[in-house]
Amino acid sequence: MSAKVGGRLFQPALPVIDGASPTLLEQGFQQTLQEFAASDIPLESKEGIETRERVLNQMGQLCREWIRYVGLKKGLPRDVVESAGGQLFTSGSYRLGVHEPGADIDTILVAPGVVRREDFFGTAYVPPGDSNTNENEGPQRDPNSLAERIRAHPDVTNFVPVEGAAVPILTFDWEGINIDLLFARLNSNTVPSDFDIDNDAVLDGVDSATEKSINGPRVTNLVAAFVNGTPQRYQTFLTVVRCVRKWAKARGLYSNKMGYWGGVNINIAVAQCLQLYPNACPASLLRKFFLVFKTWRWPQPVMLTKPHDAGYGLPLWSAQTSVRQVAPMITPAYPAMNSTLSVSRQTLQILQEEFIRGHEIVDGLWKQYQQDPSPENILNWNVLFQSSDFFIAYPNYLSLCIVGPSQLEAQAWAGFVESRLRKLVSDQLARSLPLKKIQLWPKKLEACVADQGALLTAAQRQNSITYFVGFYVDKIRMRGDHLNIEIALQNFRDWDLSRYQPLLPGMDVLAKHFKVKELPLICFQDTYEGGKQEAMKKRRQLKANNPVRQEKKRLQRLNELKAKMAEIQKKKEEQQQEEQDRKRKRDDLEDATANLIEDTDGTAIVKEEETENSNEATNKNESGAAAEPNDETNLLESALDTVNEKTKEEADADRQKLLAGELIAEGAGGIGEDDEESDEEDLMYAGDDARSSFFTKVPKKKKRKLTTKSQDDMDGDDERHGDGADDTDTNLPKTTTMSYDKRSLPVSEERAEFLKQIGCHFVNDTEAHVLGADLLPPWQIDDGTEEDEEEDNAKKTKSINLADIKYASIKFATPFDIVELDAHGHVIDKGDDDFSPSKTWAGRRAGFEFKLGERGLGYYRTGKKVVVPSNRAY
Repeated sequence: MSAKVGGRLFQPALPVIDGASPTLLEQGFQQTLQEFAASDIPLESKEGIETRERVLNQMGQLCREWIRYVGLKKGLPRDVVESAGGQLFTSGSYRLGVHEPGADIDTILVAPGVVRREDFFGTAYVPPGDSNTNENEGPQRDPNSLAERIRAHPDVTNFVPVEGAAVPILTFDWEGINIDLLFARLNSNTVPSDFDIDNDAVLDGVDSATEKSINGPRVTNLVAAFVNGTPQRYQTFLTVVRCVRKWAKARGLYSNKMGYWGGVNINIAVAQCLQLYPNACPASLLRKFFLVFKTWRWPQPVMLTKPHDAGYGLPLWSAQTSVRQVAPMITPAYPAMNSTLSVSRQTLQILQEEFIRGHEIVDGLWKQYQQDPSPENILNWNVLFQSSDFFIAYPNYLSLCIVGPSQLEAQAWAGFVESRLRKLVSDQLARSLPLKKIQLWPKKLEACVADQGALLTAAQRQNSITYFVGFYVDKIRMRGDHLNIEIALQNFRDWDLSRYQPLLPGMDVLAKHFKVKELPLICFQDTYEGGKQEAMKKRRQLKANNPVRQEKKRLQRLNELKAKMAEIQKKKEEQQQEEQDRKRKRDDLEDATANLIEDTDGTAIVKEEETENSNEATNKNESGAAAEPNDETNLLESALDTVNEKTKEEADADRQKLLAGELIAEGAGGIGEDDEESDEEDLMYAGDDARSSFFTKVPKKKKRKLTTKSQDDMDGDDERHGDGADDTDTNLPKTTTMSYDKRSLPVSEERAEFLKQIGCHFVNDTEAHVLGADLLPPWQIDDGTEEDEEEDNAKKTKSINLADIKYASIKFATPFDIVELDAHGHVIDKGDDDFSPSKTWAGRRAGFEFKLGERGLGYYRTGKKVVVPSNRAY
């Protein structure tokens, strides 16, 4: 597998993996691919090949005449001019003999040192009377330059010069054949007819643009030498290259300037696979191609041979100096360089997905053929080459409309912008916005889809092309509801598009956002027979057949079913608990009634019977009302039980106390001596519902009349709760009730006792709105005497001096800061010792750095870690 080119022997970089000859089964599998390629991947006709050869001959003659003209114009002797020569070389698919119909021809004009690049494009021309030249139209080109001679040829159309690119190029159509013409200027006075372009010495003293231009035919010749061991091997290489090129074009992966693979990259990749499997048939090699690059360990470089240094001082590719290149593919000729430098992390993700898809399809066809190798088993190779579903694959799209003031300027402007669109997508949008996936579609649409409100002239809308970008938003990193792409677009205009010369008014790139259902009809015309309607139908099918979506729906239905079963089980348990509570209350009531009959006299029995009858009637009415609830009530009660922590009975009791004007809360009771032995665990509870509390100091001098309960009411409460009558005492004084919430006391029992002794009562948030509810109004406060109730009722209320009343004071147990909010409700950062906010640069400050961080724009202390927001850092 070694090759000798340009006087140098090249060895393969990787060893052979499998050198076995194809089996009979593999040969039959190859026959199916050959039949498909003959009908669906046609070669150029004989007339087309002759037309291409005629066009190249005419171009070569035109180039040599132009070189002689430049030599004579610069005053060189005629014999020197005649011997200057000049050669036109081809590279790429045409040089290898792929011969696809409609494929372009990559050509390179190698000229002697007397010819400069300015002569090639005609930009050094100063027309007579240039004071009348309109500056808005840009500098005029020399009508005798090669660019203008080609433009003026009657068979040339769509002429676009791109002089500002890294590799300056002329692109045009000659008799309908697309041609890309590069220029290489040697450090020599002559370019003879026997010029050996593969010799490394031709690169001595050349500039960077010439080095990249002349590297095209040199790389193509080396690739052809590596795969040209036998005629059969070379035909295998050409067949697989044709299949991969058709696959890449159909899937939107064929464009080196857009960040994907170009013709040179495909040639090197297929040659790499042929080195690993030198005797494989085309069908097996195609399957191996997808397998190799599906499992390739990027950023490990793809190289046919190890780079060598010829000693002419040109920069060489090395893994140590190219650590940021994501998918390097090294050219075999000197100087070795990365031919996939435009591939980014985003485009590599697209390529990797397509490699996996291609391997699944071809491997599936191979397994299908293994099961049934009969001729009746027709394999569907069309699935591999189906057009991409780009326009239905993403929920969001961005159109980039390139407009120009006239057709001539628009063509040159569009060529310049196209060579830099990958920077907008990969360097600006993908890094500055929270996007999960982004893809640039490399095929342009001859239409203007800019917003109708855009201020464009009729000429701008007519001379415009549009590219589309699809993307997924990363909802985890997304902040807010909108994505701001204007900053990225403005940076793209300032840093990249501003380099174009001459940049005329009317040249611009306009962006517009589309949802997938809002895309224009032109996006679906060439891809789907039924247009947009069929595309949307296929999109629904793809979403329904998506395994991830199906698994998500299955888990969602399973969770819903589990929730329903849990709700049903919870309702059953609640009904059982309610039934047990009602049964226990009835048993307690019967026991209490029996005890009362035994321990009281006849009068008491009669009185208790009346009370019991009244209570039984009340309980019966309540039980009867609760015994036959309807379905809507049950559903409502179940819903309320899920959001409330209290049972239905507790909620009813609280509602009654609330209507009665009492202060209620869970665990209501007086905070007095009887509560000293309360459970410490309840007092210490500070769960999710616990809130910050505050203290109130109650004045001690004046006695307050608190809410009281009569003994009869207490007896009724005891009977309703199942307590026996022997627990009551008619001689007990009237009790004072004060409610509290144990769950909201985030203090210990000892501290609560200490606060009680000093006259402070601990009040929680639920009682904050009724603070002082147990204080009587000033007009109801007594005169301070301790006479019995009958005498108090007989006396008239004395006049009260409001100035003498001591009101409660509030002290917060938890200190807090007072902050200032802006118009949007956000806290305004006033700064501290480590940060000082500032919207603009205010000069240097010792010990501080001006930057953007998580606290906004301002001065951060040097040495402190500053986290940049995710939507700016990624």
